[in-house]
Amino acid sequence: MLSQSEIEKYHRDGFVTPDFRLDETTLDDIREAHARLVKRHPEFSDYCSAVLAYDTWFLTVARRPDILDMVEQVIGSDIALWNSSFFAKPAKVGTRTPWHQDGEYWPIEPLATCTVWMAIDASTTENGCLRVIPGSHKSRRLAKHNRSEASNIALNLELDKAEFDESEAVDIVLQPGEISLHDVYLYHGSEANVSDHARRGMTLRYMPTSSVYCHQNETRFEREGPLEMSNRTVYLMRGKDQSEQNDFRVRY
Repeated sequence: MLSQSEIEKYHRDGFVTPDFRLDETTLDDIREAHARLVKRHPEFSDYCSAVLAYDTWFLTVARRPDILDMVEQVIGSDIALWNSSFFAKPAKVGTRTPWHQDGEYWPIEPLATCTVWMAIDASTTENGCLRVIPGSHKSRRLAKHNRSEASNIALNLELDKAEFDESEAVDIVLQPGEISLHDVYLYHGSEANVSDHARRGMTLRYMPTSSVYCHQNETRFEREGPLEMSNRTVYLMRGKDQSEQNDFRVRY
């Protein structure tokens, strides 16, 4: 469970790195599942935006009571999982994730999500750890983003440089098994991996069921087939659908 000071930090800064660590057996299981995914789909060796579209084994991690307990403390007891991604960043070739807000991409109304970011390997400044602007979530608005045509980035939208001061950025350095939680409006990104060490990270995206995942809405996230936002399966993890409008039918 999160301590009271950790809960306060999440709401104040938009993120928290709790006193929590996954056990080595769970980490090995995740690494094995990721290796299985990449063997079947080599195109995901660096980044897969929706692992559940290809292997629902990852739900094993998303359903862990200890993780759900922490999420419940910051978004409430009625929880849905709408996605899980894998940011692999192989040594020397891992791409940069531009500064962005997650909510710029997502068809959720009203916009709300707590992301659990799990370090599968050590995540360091040298190998491209997550970087955040503390407190940037407080306005509860989406800032200006510009489309990028660069080939070496994981996402195609980037925060306008006039929206933030990068000198305020904080690196979230994690050991294998450690996690962070961050808010949907938080400004964040990561540099390319120029080190000799891989930096695998897995995300779990949870929303309160007072929000609705709008499968029919157009998004600016450019992916096809199972990776399209309209094809995501939403899973009720705890409680009930407060909105009474979420569609939990299985897609991919």
